[in-house]
Amino acid sequence: MGTTIATIDNAQVLDCTSFGNQEREMAEALSRHLPSFYRHAFRYLGNVADAEDAVQDALLSAHKHVSQFRGEARMSTWLTAIVINSARMQLRRRPRQTHVSLDEHPDPGSYALSELLSDHKPSPAEECLRSDLAENVLQLARQLSPTLRTAFQLRHLDGLTIREMTDVLGVAEGTVKARIARARAKLRSLMHKMVK
Repeated sequence: MGTTIATIDNAQVLDCTSFGNQEREMAEALSRHLPSFYRHAFRYLGNVADAEDAVQDALLSAHKHVSQFRGEARMSTWLTAIVINSARMQLRRRPRQTHVSLDEHPDPGSYALSELLSDHKPSPAEECLRSDLAENVLQLARQLSPTLRTAFQLRHLDGLTIREMTDVLGVAEGTVKARIARARAKLRSLMHKMVK
C-alpha cells in the first residue's frame, strides 16, 4: 500500500510541474505572438475594438483551460485557434444586418427609398442666390473706406483670426474688433439702401 501512495504523490508532483511549465510556455507565447493574435481576430471581425474583445476573451479562456493543453502542437498554435474561435463566436453574436435596395419599390405605386431620402446639397436656386449675395457683398465692400475694407476682407474673405489680424495690421486687438464691427454695420446700411 505504501507503493501506491508514493506513485500517486509522484503523479501529482509531475502534474503540478507540467502545469507550471504550461503557464510559462503560455506567457512566452503571449510575449512573442500577441500582435499576431490581434491581427487574426481583426481579419475576422474587421473592427479593432471587437478584435481586442475577442483576444481578451480568448486569453481568459485559455488561461482557465491551460491544464487541457496536451502539447500536441505549439502553445502559440493552440492560442491562435482559441483566438479564432473567439472571433467566430463574436461574429455569430452580431445582429444580422438587412440590406435594402435604394431603387426597389416595396409596394406598387409607392416611392423607392432613394426618392424619399433628402438631398443636403443646395438647390440650383439657392446656389444662385448665394452667388448673387456674395457678388453684391463684394460690390458693397468696395464702397467701404480702405481701413474698413481691409479689416472686412482679412476677417471674412481671407478667414484670418483676430490675433492674426493684429499681427498683419499692426494695431491693437480692440482696434481690429472695432474696425470689423464698423465694416459690418456699414455693409448692413448699404444693403438696406440697395433693397429700398
